[in-house]
Amino acid sequence: MVERAYKLEDYLKPNKAVIIMGPRRVGKTTLVKEFLKTTTLKYKSVIGDELSVQQALSAQNIEPLKDFIGPNELLVIDEAQKIPNIGLNIKIIVDNLPGICVLATGSSSFELRGQIGEPLVGRKTTLLLYPFSQKELLPVVGTNYELIKKLPEYLVYGSYPEVITAEFVSERIRLLQELLDSYLLKDILELDKVKGAKILLDLLRLLAFQVGSEVSLSFLSREIGMNVKTIARYLDLFEKNYIIYNLRGFSRNLRSEINRKSRYYFLDNGVRNVVIGNFNSLDKRSDIGALWENFLVTERLKKQAFSPVFANNYFWRTWEQKEIDWVEEREGKLFGYEFKYSAKQKSKKADEFLQTYKDSSLATITTENYLDFVV
Repeated sequence: MVERAYKLEDYLKPNKAVIIMGPRRVGKTTLVKEFLKTTTLKYKSVIGDELSVQQALSAQNIEPLKDFIGPNELLVIDEAQKIPNIGLNIKIIVDNLPGICVLATGSSSFELRGQIGEPLVGRKTTLLLYPFSQKELLPVVGTNYELIKKLPEYLVYGSYPEVITAEFVSERIRLLQELLDSYLLKDILELDKVKGAKILLDLLRLLAFQVGSEVSLSFLSREIGMNVKTIARYLDLFEKNYIIYNLRGFSRNLRSEINRKSRYYFLDNGVRNVVIGNFNSLDKRSDIGALWENFLVTERLKKQAFSPVFANNYFWRTWEQKEIDWVEEREGKLFGYEFKYSAKQKSKKADEFLQTYKDSSLATITTENYLDFVV
């Protein structure tokens, strides 16, 4: 069994809430269940899509909330976004019941964030759970060497828990297709003013072919045949539903730098590949560079979340085609990284970056040294 990087006991504090966010099927419920097997806290565990739970936890009145929780020290709420005004009710609970802890999970972040943001300011810790990270897989695989041997699998099929443990390739592909159709897009399609699955898939497919390249809203609008405002709204929904990650360009207002476009990465390589319907092995692909870049971006995000590493993330590029794939602004400095699948690949000269930003450094990440970057 893969042990997750988060130790929930380290985050639970009296009269505070821990909110576990993340896409569907990454193991949020499993993480909570494993924690409950070992905790000494007296707890009550409920599921947010049950009508009786929704009624009880949307009361906005301390007495019925107190009666519902009873003498327990910990309230666990799975699928918390299903409960009306859940953020306000958690606030009432942690403010009025001495010593109580609340642990809640939610997948539909664009719903849950809106409910917990303002009411729980100063009262919560938010943890973002991703598909399995290289750090989490390493103890199961055994050694760095064995983990690197499995790299082609991670680049093609990603690292969702069910996909990782599937025995056959056909099962992995089926699971990824089901994940996309039945989970990742489901919440978006249930919203008003979303035109349909075909438009969403067309936009995702276009983004999948642009991984590692700058993309403008006007370009996407022309290609999809949809107005810019709607494109921007769909991209926001994709990001809030943990399908893509929006990386903006870094600039300190130099005219030579590109900063009005974004690069979009998928939070799992397997999802990216199911969108374009390509599960060919690496020796039969022309997009290894995109797969490698997407993999490193998502694995670095996981490391930043787990370590934690507090950084603002960017790419850097000039109109003269000089570029840095990944730039972290942290500790008052700039740390630049170029992503090259092979150490033999020649890097585009980035001397201008180092010369322009004296507080910067630059490293190249390849298959030979990537574990230091992501584990």
